[in-house]
Amino acid sequence: MGNADLRDLAAIRDVPFAEVEGSVVAVDAHNWLYRYLTTTVKWTGAEAYTTADGVEVANLIGVVQGLPKFFEHDLIPVMVFDGAVTDLKADEVADRREKREQAEERRAAAEERGDSVEAARLEARTQRLTDVIQETTRELLRLLDVPIVEAPAEGEAQCARMAAAGTVDHAGSEDYDTLLFGAPTTLRQLTSKGDPELMDLEATLDDLGFDRQGLVDAAMLCGTDFNEGVRGIGPKTAVKAVREHGDLWGVLDARGAEIPNAEAIRELFMNPPATDVSVDTAVDPDVDAAREYVVEEWGVAADEVERGFERITESQVQTGLDKWT
Repeated sequence: MGNADLRDLAAIRDVPFAEVEGSVVAVDAHNWLYRYLTTTVKWTGAEAYTTADGVEVANLIGVVQGLPKFFEHDLIPVMVFDGAVTDLKADEVADRREKREQAEERRAAAEERGDSVEAARLEARTQRLTDVIQETTRELLRLLDVPIVEAPAEGEAQCARMAAAGTVDHAGSEDYDTLLFGAPTTLRQLTSKGDPELMDLEATLDDLGFDRQGLVDAAMLCGTDFNEGVRGIGPKTAVKAVREHGDLWGVLDARGAEIPNAEAIRELFMNPPATDVSVDTAVDPDVDAAREYVVEEWGVAADEVERGFERITESQVQTGLDKWT
């Protein structure tokens, strides 16, 4: 999920959409989709997105409700999906699975005692990106002509690579790991109301007086998806310690501490598995085909998605299709 302590270290500012309009954004698709999926489950009756066979496709509602924000502000999203889970992240994945199972037990208990509000809240926490959700999301994006990139490993790393290479203008994620993976700029709050935030790597390093390796070292001391932090070290202490002792190894030696697999984790952030890709950003959504896929093929309640499809169509008219192609 990314290192939230980086919020205290990163150079982040609010930006009006007018400042970034016309941009191509490599979006961490799993991060983006999960937020819309859980929101849909929390606030929408299950009958609206459950097929006659009992298959839940709340993701389709989430995608239709989430994409218009890009198009209305003349942004082209490139959805980057995670690839294989790195061995270094196995513990984090297991922890998330355990938390989902605990939430499921609490949800069942809430339903049994008739607490529908609590049950709905916990239902959102039990969501995972199933094979059906993965497949139907990709197909809907294809029908809407949204570019898709399959990352070899971490989606955030692939987004960062694409931004650093100039393939896209910005990475897009609610997490902070794109900073560690080297994205020059990251747009955040793309799933929230209002204007986005811009996270700037160069400004961050200038503020801290670090190179990117120093930033990674400070983050590892606080804790990342791939390692627990060192007890007693928060973001400010981490920065001070790296400045004082030179690098991660100096800090660990001075404190008599250890981070398992530290060298491999450090290398993963500095040189993550990612590929150079080309992206066709000539976007021409087939809204009619997408509507048929969602409503007719998957039985999603039409009134849950119609406004989203209307917004996409309106955006084509407002921005001018020539700007999308």
